[in-house]
Amino acid sequence: MDAVQQANSGHPGAPMGMADMAQVLWQDFLKYNPANPHWWDRDRFILSNGHASMLLYALLHLTGYPLGMDEIRQFRQLGSRTAGHPERELAIGIETTTGPLGQGLANAVGFALAEKILAAQFNRPELPIVDHYTWALAGDGCMMEGISHEACSLAGTLKLGKLIVLYDNNGISIDGKVRGWFADDTAKRFEAYGWQVQSVDGHDGEAVAQAIRAAKAEPARPSFISCRTIIGWGAPTKAGTAQTHGEPLGAQEVAAAKQQLGWTAPPFEVPGELRSAWNHEAAGRAAEARWQALYARYRAAYPELAPEFERRMRGELPASWLESARAALAAAQAVPGAQATRQSSQASLNVIGPALPELLGGSADLTPSNNTARKDSRTITPDDDAGNYIHYGVREFGMTAAMSGMALHGGLIPYGGTFLTFSDYARNAVRMAALMHQRVILVYTHDSIGLGEDGPTHQPIEQLNSLRLIPNLSLWRPADAVETATAWCAAIEHDSGPTCLVLTRQGLPQLPRSTAALALVRRGGYVLADCQGTPQCVVMATGSEVHVALEAVQRAQAEGRRVRLVSLPCTELFDAQDAAYRESVLPAAVRARVAVEAGTTGLWWRYVGLAGRVIGIDRFGASGKGPELLKKFGFTADNVQRAINEAIAGDVQ
Repeated sequence: MDAVQQANSGHPGAPMGMADMAQVLWQDFLKYNPANPHWWDRDRFILSNGHASMLLYALLHLTGYPLGMDEIRQFRQLGSRTAGHPERELAIGIETTTGPLGQGLANAVGFALAEKILAAQFNRPELPIVDHYTWALAGDGCMMEGISHEACSLAGTLKLGKLIVLYDNNGISIDGKVRGWFADDTAKRFEAYGWQVQSVDGHDGEAVAQAIRAAKAEPARPSFISCRTIIGWGAPTKAGTAQTHGEPLGAQEVAAAKQQLGWTAPPFEVPGELRSAWNHEAAGRAAEARWQALYARYRAAYPELAPEFERRMRGELPASWLESARAALAAAQAVPGAQATRQSSQASLNVIGPALPELLGGSADLTPSNNTARKDSRTITPDDDAGNYIHYGVREFGMTAAMSGMALHGGLIPYGGTFLTFSDYARNAVRMAALMHQRVILVYTHDSIGLGEDGPTHQPIEQLNSLRLIPNLSLWRPADAVETATAWCAAIEHDSGPTCLVLTRQGLPQLPRSTAALALVRRGGYVLADCQGTPQCVVMATGSEVHVALEAVQRAQAEGRRVRLVSLPCTELFDAQDAAYRESVLPAAVRARVAVEAGTTGLWWRYVGLAGRVIGIDRFGASGKGPELLKKFGFTADNVQRAINEAIAGDVQ
């Protein structure tokens, strides 16, 4: 109450209503060590209804994490670690960034799935070194969001028995009592998913504890504990009302609540006996010490497995990685003819995958179309956790958020596929992966109108540039097998944000490039075909349009024009290069420029300038054969050559 009141901003009601169940969980059941927030076998705690952030900050402060009272006083202030919604910072115990409702719940499914997979891969009889629970607190908003249906259905199917969700069933949202717009029988819904379901009074500590014990005793089903609570519990006139949801209680209500609760300490002061009772440092050290003793036995018994487990949990690539990357590139160079980049992607995975046991694949029901399964893929099923491939079903949003949870857990590098146009379903989860700098690989196929007959509902137009707008995200749109293999290697090495691999359905020719150009693909943009002397015009292209642009450039060169072709498979990576390299590829003095990409034109003007030309598509596509559509919308060598001539003529004028 004090923090929200001082900030004059925040959500006091949910923290006050959930405090009783949080106390039971954090004092009696949660396995954690505040002195080592990075301990690999800690339980994972996710506050899915992130607007209740002050509850999490209070718990972290009281139990001994390095989150001081000075930070609590600075709740929601610029530069504070106590942001309005929790932001991933493991050093102070925050496992994931939450706020967009339901995504924390989907992250939790990913955390629990990672625990189950790693346990199957590394645990040995009597030596369960991966043995922890994933706990999530969630509210009505989380239950209403569609992502909760996707993720929780998957969790039930895959029997994630170590996932336990406590539902803050207070019946209030910003608009008031939810029964007017949320009349679901949520308990029956989760029963239908295959979860163990219990309903308790969330203010009865013993009832909550009994339900948690029953949940932990259920190994084959995730558990859902519906805790009936009163939002703003303890506030004498506002408890149980929407007024406590998203606004401070007011000084008068805070004072009255403290009086009703018998709280006499000044603001931001915790009496010593309560601080001692809450502090978990000694218990946490003891819990980790027990695990360390178990792990010492494991290390002695399995001297080959233990270093592999440590490497993967540290997020380090294996010593053999560079050899695998070189092999993938060599295989790509040997591709003899036209090949769709989705097929090039699968070929690269077949080389890279066996050398990276942490690489966990999957697709949202489009495995044969996305080509995300590799030769060594083994499907994870409800009764077989030792695989490396997940069939997510038609759940693009849930898949993407769960992959973030797996990446956050550690020990896995997840990738998952769908059609590029359906990235829109998952967009906010992509954004959250980028916000948290997580290594999540998003395989998006059927990347343009070139996919053909499925028509405009399936043909992406705005998605390429829309995704490029997201900070911390790298988007690769490769033009052939070499660029595809390079993109995969770059995605695996990129550990500070998600990567999108945008791939074609239609076959593309393999491009000729010099040894020097081959080495420069990793820089995101490079000169693919050059001319003698200073160029009169620079043409830029990505993906399936590069070979079209190459034909046009070669024609122009044959006519005596000095034209350079630049392939820009990853504009984010190219923009991150030093100024000298960027200038060597795109000389500022060359104003005649043409960009070619089968997507919206908007972002390309920063490369071509107002004097340049952009060949793109700023309308929706049509149903028809791919080659005919590409011709209709101007993605031909003739049209590119015409744009080159116009750009040069305009520059001369």
